[in-house]
Amino acid sequence: MRLDTPYADTTAGDLSFALGLPELPALHVLRLPGLELRLLGASHQVLWTTVDGERSVETVACLPGRDPHLPSAMDSPGYRFESTVGQLPAEPLWRELAADPRALVGVFPGDPNAVTALRAQERGWCTWHAYPQTGELVTTRTWLGER
Repeated sequence: MRLDTPYADTTAGDLSFALGLPELPALHVLRLPGLELRLLGASHQVLWTTVDGERSVETVACLPGRDPHLPSAMDSPGYRFESTVGQLPAEPLWRELAADPRALVGVFPGDPNAVTALRAQERGWCTWHAYPQTGELVTTRTWLGER
């Protein structure tokens, strides 16, 4: 989907990771059974219910008042997060994701590769944060439960 919101983040190095933050205002939300994918500017939040019935929130965003830090991996019982920063591919996967009913894709004004995308998968989700101005692509993968 084309967004009317200006592209906010500038580089992969501006991103922070957090668990347990409150819900932030979302540009678009995709609600699926037990999972809510939320597009926040050039960032994301995912909300889910744990096996204990607790509501959890993962946020990857430029967060005011927080030093930028995106860990390459984080583990806790029933949760695993991984992230990589690579080069923006010549053939982005946005078209494929846009056709997936379990995906949310936001394209920002000014560059067709200024994209944030989220896709629910079995027992987790993947996200992509593209920074065409620096040629970077941040990919995250989250697993719930035991891998």
